[in-house]
Amino acid sequence: MRLAFVPLCLALGACVSAPPQDAATRAVIADSALPPMKAFSDPRPVAPRLSNGNIAADFLSLHFQLESGRALPVFTRFETPITVQVTGKPPFSLGGDLRRLLTRLRTEAGIQIQQVKATPNGPPASVTIQAVSRAEIRRALPQAACFVVPNVSSLAEFKRERRSAKTNWALLRARTKMAIFLPYDASPQEVRDCLHEELAQAIGPLNDLYRLRESVFNDDNVHTVLTGFDMLVLRATYAPELQSGMNREQVAARLPQLLARLNPGGIGYAAAPVSATPRSWIDAVQTALGPGSTSPARRRAVNEAMTIARDIGWTDHRRAFSHYIAARMMQSYDPETAQRHYATALKYFDLTPGTELHKAYVATQLVAYSITQGDGRNALARVNPAIEVATRSENAALLATLMLLKAEALDLTGQTAQARAVRLDSLGWARYGFGTDWAVRAKMREIATLSPINKS
Repeated sequence: MRLAFVPLCLALGACVSAPPQDAATRAVIADSALPPMKAFSDPRPVAPRLSNGNIAADFLSLHFQLESGRALPVFTRFETPITVQVTGKPPFSLGGDLRRLLTRLRTEAGIQIQQVKATPNGPPASVTIQAVSRAEIRRALPQAACFVVPNVSSLAEFKRERRSAKTNWALLRARTKMAIFLPYDASPQEVRDCLHEELAQAIGPLNDLYRLRESVFNDDNVHTVLTGFDMLVLRATYAPELQSGMNREQVAARLPQLLARLNPGGIGYAAAPVSATPRSWIDAVQTALGPGSTSPARRRAVNEAMTIARDIGWTDHRRAFSHYIAARMMQSYDPETAQRHYATALKYFDLTPGTELHKAYVATQLVAYSITQGDGRNALARVNPAIEVATRSENAALLATLMLLKAEALDLTGQTAQARAVRLDSLGWARYGFGTDWAVRAKMREIATLSPINKS
């Protein structure tokens, strides 16, 4: 399940609400007056930078525990080739993104998976992707942006069976039928992000772990497409050494040899100590970021998260994330203190390998602050490396934001022609990342108001 977090990652100022006449629709995007939407082509995953011992521990935690913390008694996966069908009202972008993802799963994870056409009277596919409205998803699961359920093929069937043993993950012993519910009225990137996470969980691990740095199996929502680590986990999930019904000890006994075969590069890494993430920190973060919390409750929660991280003695991305959340919350009313929290977050991210994308998010905020101070040179020094990371990570919303910031920094340094070119180039990515014309233009206005040039 992908959580419907308050969007702290990309917001630079106050959130902008959509005018009623600008509801997200296929027609609005198709008839856009903006430049054509851009799409990423070849994936650029990075091989895991971890020891196989750490990967084995992560594999067991991902497969033998639910997000709630409940233990799972047996390992499960599909034992036959997987078929995928799409129903509902799929947005125009879903077809291409699904084809790219299935190709990656076949080539990088070695999984036998293919799309089939949905037919009214035909047998259901292994996985049904139903595109429904965000409102329908919220009515079914208020905290979710999208989710996956076993042993059903439609949202109507899920509503009938949601309290039965049929849809209970803890009672699952083998996978034969899954349903994924995605929003059709979201930006193309949000739909794609949901697709990657939910399809990976439909066929693979059911848990999310905050301790993972380079994975979509992490509720911080930093990584939005399947990473090299994720593909290795899925390849191991469908390795011939494993099968549904095995218990934790049986899987653990086979993982060392299995991972040595699949990931010989992991043999050379020294095992790093693993620190569990306490439920108290997870609850604090989810209160700080989740929908429905009041501002005082969010502030109390993020202070609790920072305190827990400090008392545990963390020096990794989880401590950094606590400070990042704090900075985002206070930057509108105490920007100087927010900058100190960003600097602290960056310090801990620098101590943690594999956090380049996390640092790109921090760079977005630091660049924005430099622009408000009229410091275009410092902004440019920070923004260019982050743009490369956003491109490699296929994060169009982050990429467009960074490019719009770069355009403002170029204007501040007198490079107006280059600023216009970068700003225009950003719009194709912004259409994929933010969706509707009004959302793209709102982001452009938000970033333009940061510069003192535009306030004079």
